[in-house]
Amino acid sequence: MITTETRRRGGRSGSEARRAARSRGQGASVPYVTRKVPFYEVLNEEGLSIIEHNADTILEEIGIDFRDDPEALQIWRDAGADVQGERVRMPRGMCRKLIQENAPREFTQIARNPERSVRIGGANTVFVPAYGCPFIHNLDDGRRYGTIEDFRNFVKLAYLSPSLHHSGGTICEPVDLPVNKRHFDMVYSHMKYSDKCFMGSVTHPDRAKDTVEMAKILFGDQWIDPETGRPRTAVINLINANSPMTFDDTMLGAAKVYARNNQACVVTPFILAGAMSPVTVAGTAAQTLAEAMAGMAFVQLVNPGAPVVFGSFASSMSMQSGAPTFGTPEPALVLYVMANLARRLGVPFRSGGSLTASKVPDAQAASESANTLLPTALAGVNFALHTAGWLEGGLAMGYEKFIMDADQAGMMQILMGGVDLSENGQAMDAIRDVGPGKHFLGCAHTQANFENAFYRSPIADNNSFEQWDAEGRLDMAQRANARWKRMLAEYEAPELDPAVDEALQAYMRRRKESFPDSNT
Repeated sequence: MITTETRRRGGRSGSEARRAARSRGQGASVPYVTRKVPFYEVLNEEGLSIIEHNADTILEEIGIDFRDDPEALQIWRDAGADVQGERVRMPRGMCRKLIQENAPREFTQIARNPERSVRIGGANTVFVPAYGCPFIHNLDDGRRYGTIEDFRNFVKLAYLSPSLHHSGGTICEPVDLPVNKRHFDMVYSHMKYSDKCFMGSVTHPDRAKDTVEMAKILFGDQWIDPETGRPRTAVINLINANSPMTFDDTMLGAAKVYARNNQACVVTPFILAGAMSPVTVAGTAAQTLAEAMAGMAFVQLVNPGAPVVFGSFASSMSMQSGAPTFGTPEPALVLYVMANLARRLGVPFRSGGSLTASKVPDAQAASESANTLLPTALAGVNFALHTAGWLEGGLAMGYEKFIMDADQAGMMQILMGGVDLSENGQAMDAIRDVGPGKHFLGCAHTQANFENAFYRSPIADNNSFEQWDAEGRLDMAQRANARWKRMLAEYEAPELDPAVDEALQAYMRRRKESFPDSNT
């Protein structure tokens, strides 16, 4: 029996211990999900063709602004686009042709542990933590600014989470470090505390260059592919459009650095429908397609064959307050449409995640996140950024929310695995053995499969009311709180070659000493 004194001392209950044991042994870790279920689609050929036609019309007649980057404008001019000031109008079909003739349909992002390299595109899905949050939230501290310690904690939690296949990028902003130097510590944390793939810095071209140089040190002889003579893709990077229909010099500068080094660019229009796009699904889809194609085509002009990912981030907004809303049906429809358009274009797709406007890990957070993550799985998203941790419309990274979302991602992984039709999956021997009127609990088939027969959540409580009451009446957020603390306490860093580690630190010291701290 678990007493109050046992709980006060922090001892684990029997159910906590069982959940921990199941978590340690649950399922084989896979580097990414390969779906075995069909894609869910909401438009037919006619509907998709209308949106593609409208996107080409936007590119041809309205155009896209490429701001404060004369080189980008000259690249478009040399390619045959109509450049007037900073407005670029592309002949109908030009962007699609550049993408389809050059961009890979799938590509591999290498990890320093080769067993954790990910294949992006096709039938594959990679679950990635949330990105860009200035605040963190947990049950102990509430809401506060993020620090580099928080950043490292989330890298460690992602490393320890089998259903997260990637270390992510700016998981939270470490505001205790200077703005112009914090990218060193963030990129290094991904390299040091995880051996999964990671994302690079995009907030300044020089920071993108630093990311590339550090990746060269980390991967050493593996940086260049001897078969192609080109760099392997070791870093994937978020290049956001300034919707509506604008790319700025910061994003363009980072995109050029990564493209020229054959590193992947996730070109994503970031849209709050009603403010940055029309209020309709079809209008938002056409604008998203136009913006994304312009960005991906630009990358191909910079370096033909450089990997790109078609990104879509579209949320609805409250027409009463102007606040962004998440988990609503309209963005799910946009997601389904854009996934289908990406497949027709022939490039990998990024969207979805576990999005919510809730400030805390409550029922609103759970329902809105589920209403985003399920379409992510069904639509066929290849790179699912914001899978774990997102709170408050992306302003806060939640410790408990991270654990809860990773649990949901594990369920989606099973769902996308489809139905097992092997001899074991058909279970005809078990049906014959048991026969009518008996039960399957003791049969050989059940005994052989019970440990992995069903997904078992490490944080859900399925016990009786009496047992739940005796063990402290903990809700899911409280159980998640205990879990992330336990994970961090038990964390062991993956081995990193000491010479490589020293070279990385030496590079950071040299670069940090070469310019003064700044918070701009």
